[in-house]
Amino acid sequence: MKQSIKLIAISELLIVATSLFSFSFFINLQIAFLSSLFIILGSSYAYRKMVDTQVASDMVDEKRDILDEIEDPHELYEEDSINYAPVEELDLRAIVKEEKKKIKTFSLESMKHGAKGSSSLFRLVPYLFLVLGFIALKNNQLLDIAIYLPSLLVGIVIGSMSGKELFSIEK
Repeated sequence: MKQSIKLIAISELLIVATSLFSFSFFINLQIAFLSSLFIILGSSYAYRKMVDTQVASDMVDEKRDILDEIEDPHELYEEDSINYAPVEELDLRAIVKEEKKKIKTFSLESMKHGAKGSSSLFRLVPYLFLVLGFIALKNNQLLDIAIYLPSLLVGIVIGSMSGKELFSIEK
């Protein structure tokens, strides 16, 4: 956590130092940097929260190994196969019920879960900041795309490096 704060503080000091060079350069760099930094950190935090709630509610799906999925995409060679039992001992109704449970359907619950993750305030507010900052720069004739666009990349890099440390699972 300390490294992330140091990284963001050093970045901000360098950005403030550009105000000595040019106000237009400084304001474009600052708005773009903060916008992309907030978007990355907000998305990382919202994703972390979503994963934590899924783990807490036991909604985690155990995925198979990637090689197993490539070699056996339809799970034909599963270890717990029913083919070893004699036909007389098979309970077909139980098997059908079990297979129906495995099928994932599009339900109101799954739609609500997806909408909840994408409409998180931690994701929406940074995008609002990005749009309003861009409009403010444009309306005040301060927008310089040659500075603004590369500055977004700086915020993305710093945000992703900080987000990995701040919101990692191993704490």
